[in-house]
Amino acid sequence: MEAIPDYTHSVVEELKVKTAAGSLTPDRSQLGVAAKLDRVLGDLREARPARKQSALGWLFAKGSTRPSKVRGLYIHGSVGRGKTMLMEMFFKKAATDKKRRVHFHEFMADVHGRVHEHRMRLKSGQTKQVDPIPPVAAEIYAEAELLCFDEFSVTDITDAMILARLFNELFSLGCVLVVTSNVAPENLYKDGLNRGLFLPFIDLLQQHVETVSLESPTDYRMEKLANLPVYVTPLGPQADAAMEATWHQVTDGERGMPSEVPRKGRVIKVPSAVGRAARFRFADLCERPLGAADYLAIAERFDSIFVEQIPQLGPEKRNETKRFINLVDTLYDNAVRLYVSAAAAPDDLLTERRGTEGFEFDRTVSRLFEMRSADYAAVHAQRHP
Repeated sequence: MEAIPDYTHSVVEELKVKTAAGSLTPDRSQLGVAAKLDRVLGDLREARPARKQSALGWLFAKGSTRPSKVRGLYIHGSVGRGKTMLMEMFFKKAATDKKRRVHFHEFMADVHGRVHEHRMRLKSGQTKQVDPIPPVAAEIYAEAELLCFDEFSVTDITDAMILARLFNELFSLGCVLVVTSNVAPENLYKDGLNRGLFLPFIDLLQQHVETVSLESPTDYRMEKLANLPVYVTPLGPQADAAMEATWHQVTDGERGMPSEVPRKGRVIKVPSAVGRAARFRFADLCERPLGAADYLAIAERFDSIFVEQIPQLGPEKRNETKRFINLVDTLYDNAVRLYVSAAAAPDDLLTERRGTEGFEFDRTVSRLFEMRSADYAAVHAQRHP
């Protein structure tokens, strides 16, 4: 009797099993990257303190505060090639309880928050440590010896200036880094302001991670999303079920978590987010005092956005209508993929067309129809590679 393959410890074996079952398409490039991830998994297992072999084994294991050097992995390639799927398989198998998987921008928001808290403690006399980076790095490492970043991309100069010092501390502590990105390491922060000051981070990164390119010939994301409903009406249990199923497809079944978008001393709450996909209700975005700049910040952070439970818009919802017009304009201008559940078709959402809102809403209707088209989907894929 042939042994059942054990893919609890192997990304390669899980790929093979799912391919044989017909749930995945055979892909040599994915298998090559999976083998690199298996190498990291094996190194992580070997780096763990040996399980006690005697009554005193725990004592010697306890003294090992730092793992042996494990070289991480930097996976880059075009959108839709399977990077997120492979990362999910890897993360579940990683043999450490102290691990964290997070979108890179969320991680940096957390870092800046910790730096701010440290400076407040310094100001109040609670600490004498002037440089916040070493204690912040120590806090992060205490929580996660393995860091996994989805969508690693550096666009903010504040992030760029802090990365080299932060990761010099993290790597010296023994932190292992595995990331996915749409760009090769040498192209990070390309043409960015004062990029010369960022280059030491690229050198440091390449010392601690192996770089591998995932160049599958197939854009699985485009194939998967081509037939998904992007505008569901009317509202009700069927619409809710359709949106849930679409969210599941867009996020590869990954569980959404609350997130935040920083905005000049405040934050915009995101009820559920996975990678570059975010899920809102109409009330979250249009019944709160948000403006075009807020919607732009959301569009820069996410490229697939769900807006659910859009009601019909009467004269009593004039402010909500104005915000909805601004929201659609911003998402359209930034080629964001929009998924909607609404009480009526686009041209029936506004119950009375009068005044400036009536004129502007004609543009909103036109854009909502265009955002459902194959041409718009192609523009989205081009703008968000």
